[in-house]
Amino acid sequence: MTATPLHWKLVVDAHDPHAQADFWAAALGYEVEDHSVLIGKLLGLGAVPPELTVGRHDRRAWRDAAAVRHPDDPYDAESGTGLGRRLLFNRVPQAEKKTAKNRLHIDLHGRAGELDTEVERLRALGARVVDHVKEPSGEWVVMTDPEGNEFCVH
Repeated sequence: MTATPLHWKLVVDAHDPHAQADFWAAALGYEVEDHSVLIGKLLGLGAVPPELTVGRHDRRAWRDAAAVRHPDDPYDAESGTGLGRRLLFNRVPQAEKKTAKNRLHIDLHGRAGELDTEVERLRALGARVVDHVKEPSGEWVVMTDPEGNEFCVH
């Protein structure tokens, strides 16, 4: 029996899920998911209180969560939820500080020969360089996103 591929998303804890979604959408060339149709429907039915939402990019968004999806992947038009490659950012309390290296991180692979250009583009978006690694097996730059989550650029 062949296993059916599972739909998945990578969930990232964040102090500001919307800022993180904006950063990663720009970094990856992804789209910030638009959940406003679902939110409007749920608000209209009285199923959720308005306090669970915020205004973001001229539309209603969930206060404590934001997601980005690959622009070529399918998505549910009613909910705005991506059905393919996604990152979901969930709010955690400000008191919950990141204290150690990520156990899981994203590797970005730009065009060959354009490592420095890609690093500078990401710095302009708010990323920070942590280390530049040159080994016989390859070269990459370790960076952090605006909330300190590590990722590598190859």
